[in-house]
Formats: sequence, structure tokens, C-alpha cells
Amino acid sequence: PRLSRLSAAGMAEEDETELSLLECRVCFERYGPSGQRRPRNLACGHVLCQGCVGALGGPERRRLECPFCRRACGCAETSDCLPLLQLLEILGAGGGSVPSALRKSGGSGGEAGPAPGGLGLRLSLGGWGSLVNPTGVAACRRSGRLAVVHDGKKRLHIFGPSGSCLQRFGERGDAGNDIKYPLDVTVTSDGHVVVTDGGDRSVKAFDFEGRGILAVREGFGLPWGLDATRESEVILTDAEAGALYRLTADFKKGKLKKCQVIQSQLISPRGVAVSQTSGAVVVIEHLKAQGQNNSSTRVKIFSAEMDLISQMDSFGLNLIFPSKIYSTAVAFDKEGRVIVTDVCSQAVICLGKPEEFPIFNPLISHGLSYPVGLTYMANNSLVVLDSGDHSVKIYSST
Repeated sequence: PRLSRLSAAGMAEEDETELSLLECRVCFERYGPSGQRRPRNLACGHVLCQGCVGALGGPERRRLECPFCRRACGCAETSDCLPLLQLLEILGAGGGSVPSALRKSGGSGGEAGPAPGGLGLRLSLGGWGSLVNPTGVAACRRSGRLAVVHDGKKRLHIFGPSGSCLQRFGERGDAGNDIKYPLDVTVTSDGHVVVTDGGDRSVKAFDFEGRGILAVREGFGLPWGLDATRESEVILTDAEAGALYRLTADFKKGKLKKCQVIQSQLISPRGVAVSQTSGAVVVIEHLKAQGQNNSSTRVKIFSAEMDLISQMDSFGLNLIFPSKIYSTAVAFDKEGRVIVTDVCSQAVICLGKPEEFPIFNPLISHGLSYPVGLTYMANNSLVVLDSGDHSVKIYSST
């Protein structure tokens, strides 16, 4: 796999921001407020200029294929990228750098201070050809290894702390240790890798050598997100059933002990995280409103006893940050703060602790394309899975 380190000779921070946020990544022309350079969202969340949307759609301009994730999209399904348009408006009115413009656009409702300690990109793993449309990432707190699921030939990659690829396993097929369509991954405290497989609607557990240990098929509708507790239990979302499960197993013996619903009547729950300190659970629901391109997300936080502590949807967050926020992944940091990825602004955002929720604090506001996964390592490094450029990006305090 391709392994690259951030070097002193790399692009300046502002150049990276300009490339990531303000230029179309197909034609490399700067976005503009109107005409062919107007930024447009595809159905997958990637952003192109209007000119490239038209060019990729062909003469009839009916359908195009996203050049980054290969997902098909109708030209009529595209929409204006409002965060970029607002950013262009701010830059045009006041000038200055993109990071300062992002801070100015934070509104007056939130406490959007600087990232705690400052985060810098330390390591980038994967890239196209090594990882293909990755969907989930998890860290082993004991060993520092990272598990990544993606759509390649061998669908589960294990990276060492230094970034080297240690194992690849989980080919597509019908054998017990095959993985058809992985959606998310977690690593239990006793060192087992657990994957949700949307292809056969199951949850599968492996050891770090790739041996299949357990496959759970408990009548799931569509098992999606999962995270492990300190006790090596697995909290699991079922996007189709609208439920949250607690899965208890003896992974060493490959035996399922219990799989019980602990929360129901959720709306398409996907991303989930468990606080390693309090046991609180945070879930991302994906809401679908009437009309095209009106999908939104809602963040719900439950106590360890599954009492609802707090919730906030995209509308409520818009009162704090005047752009649509569409969360795809969530994690707790070591202080118990809720951290989410936002594919609209291509950012990672801290929403604060459950009792102060939500506080708006951007942690990473440039250098990401389509962040879909999030986890913390034992050394408190923040790991972001960027499906837009098929890579894992590791950030640490500077």
C-alpha cells in the first residue's frame, strides 16, 4: 500500500485548503458563485463544478458517474453546494484565508474556539488502488493497530501503528470468513475484529490473523454501524429495522451469548459510538424529508441505561452553524465529547459533552474530501476515514 508522510516540503496549509475547498477536483478551476464554476453536490456527496457535471453527463445530460466513488447520479439529482457558496460569499466580501472565513461563518450561537491543542496530519494510509471506497475504520486500543473495511478484493485491511499493512483478508464469497459488503468495523478490547456485512445482513467476527470466529444472523434488517464497549460487548445499529442492539459473545470460543434490542423506533440509525468512560451511546439517524436532496441527520445521545440525554438535528445545528450539516460518523474522545464528521463542509466537528450538547467546535476544516469514518487511538490520535480519496488520515496534537 501507498504510505505517505506529511513533510516540511509539502504544500502550505492555505494551499491545501484552497485545493480541497475552493477548486473543482476534476478540472482544477476555482469555484464561482454562478455559471459553469458553480459548485454542485452529487447524490453521493462529492462536489463538482457545474461545467464538469454537464461534461460527465454527456450530450443528453441524464446520468453521470462520480469520478471519485463511481456511484451513478442523475443530473437532475445534483444540488447547489450551499456551504461552498456561503464560503465564496464570505471570501468575496471580506477576503482573508479560508480557515478564518470558516471561523467567521460559525455564527454567534456556538462556542467555536480553536481545536484543543491543535491537530496536524501525521500520517496518511491507503489511497486509490490500496483501499477502494472504504466505509469503516476502528482502532485496537491495546496494540495500536487499525482495521479498515472497503470494497477491494480483500475487504478487511489491518494496519500497524507505523502505517504498514499487516494483514488483508475477507474476500467476497460465501465461505464463513468471506465478507460480501462491509459497512462498518470495530475492535473489541479482547482483540477481535467485528464487521457488519450488508451483503448477507450479518455480523462477523475475526481474529487479527483473519480467521473467522463467529457469524451472527439474528434476523437483522440491515446491520450497519457498530462499536465495542469496555467489556467487549458490541453495540449495533440496524438501519432497516430502526433498532439498536447489544451483542454479547465469547469471541474466543466463537459463541453468541445474547443479542437483544436495547432501543427501537429509531429512524435509519447508522453511525454509533460508545463512551469508554461513561458508557453513553451516541447514534446518528438519517432522516428523509419530502422532495429531492432534503435528507438530513439527527444525533441522539443515550445514557448507559439507554435513557435519552440529548438530541440535535440538522435544523437545530443550523441555528449554530449557518450551513447544512450531514453527519456520517461519530466518536467519543477521551474526555467524553461527541465528535462527528460532516460531509457537507468536509470537516470534523466537536459537539461537546452530552451535558453541554451541542457546542460547535471545528477540529478539522480542510484537507478532507468525504469523511465517512472516525475513531480515536489509545494515544489520542484522531483517525478519519476519507472515502473521497480512499485513505485513512491520522491527526495528532501539534
